[in-house]
Amino acid sequence: MKVFVTGVGGQLGHDVVEELLRRGHEAVGSDLTPPAVPLDITDEIAVGKMIAEIHPDAVIHCAAWTAVDAAEEPENREKVFAINAGGTRNIAAACRAAEAKMIYISTDYVFDGQGEQPWRPDDPAFAPLNVYGQSKLAGERAVEELLEQYFIVRIAWVFGKNGKNFVRTMLNVGRTHDTVRVVNDQFGTPTYTFDLARLLVDMAETEKYGRYHVTNTGGYISWYDFTREIYRQAGLDTRVIPVTTEEYGLSRAARPRNSRLNQEKLRQMGFEPLPVWQDALGRYLKELEQE
Repeated sequence: MKVFVTGVGGQLGHDVVEELLRRGHEAVGSDLTPPAVPLDITDEIAVGKMIAEIHPDAVIHCAAWTAVDAAEEPENREKVFAINAGGTRNIAAACRAAEAKMIYISTDYVFDGQGEQPWRPDDPAFAPLNVYGQSKLAGERAVEELLEQYFIVRIAWVFGKNGKNFVRTMLNVGRTHDTVRVVNDQFGTPTYTFDLARLLVDMAETEKYGRYHVTNTGGYISWYDFTREIYRQAGLDTRVIPVTTEEYGLSRAARPRNSRLNQEKLRQMGFEPLPVWQDALGRYLKELEQE
């Protein structure tokens, strides 16, 4: 199987290419800069030409604007939508022309983040709380409008080896501070890109199309809970102080209180869920030690 992967300079795209090669598939990766094949996904003509030339069996679309707070800056809004909505539309249109299946990586931020019930894949997504969520939802709608052979995979709380993430940040803070304040009223489950990549390739090898929710398993936790486990496994004695979102007050973009994602559909469709998040975190910390 030949697979075209966008955003290979990021955490997930990098791991997806590694997983494809591990299984003996042919992988072509793109990003804005070398060593990946350079591609600006907002350039409709360039996207169409590249995918037509590669003629992949599947496209796994990981490229996105993910700087949630920076997306709120008025001067960035147009660019955020050009990448997350317009760029995704360009990829989808090229997939349609090439008759390639598409996997679009989306986010829990497409929901309004209210309530306590885990979001199901077919729950109506509306009223995202911030520009990032709005742009990713627009990307979902472009995929659904243009394609029939698609997977929309919503993920949350992502961490991986190839990039910045919450775990790295908390480790850095924990090594330089005696105490740290962490939000205790936003709930979800972490997602390790190494594990997620495996499942995405599993999906690409099937035709079980539709919307899916994917995180590691192990229950729903707060960022405070996550931080305490990071420090426990890392052997740090940094004191973690729980605070409300309002008390924390540093984020420009509104964050969802409820990022719980229901993953029952994965099992129903025969996919193997990801390992528990505590195990994923332990494996990730070992990866960081080896750097």
